[in-house]
Amino acid sequence: MRQRQRRAVVTFHTTAEAMATEKLCKAKDLAGKLISAPRSLSADCGIAWSAPVELREALVRALEEAQIEFDGLYELTL
Repeated sequence: MRQRQRRAVVTFHTTAEAMATEKLCKAKDLAGKLISAPRSLSADCGIAWSAPVELREALVRALEEAQIEFDGLYELTL
């Protein structure tokens, strides 16, 4: 069984923003992956980005620099 751990979860208004985040994080070598948005969160497009919680600040900085809009940023145990 997979071990649950704290994750930084970013939700988006559009699928295009989610896909742009995946491309950006791969280019900047920031760990993470696209996931279905957890039911406890509201995400207009139904997709979220999940990353190690310790990358939270770097992730926000990268999104702001790339001007990728996001709906919310949460810390969840997944």
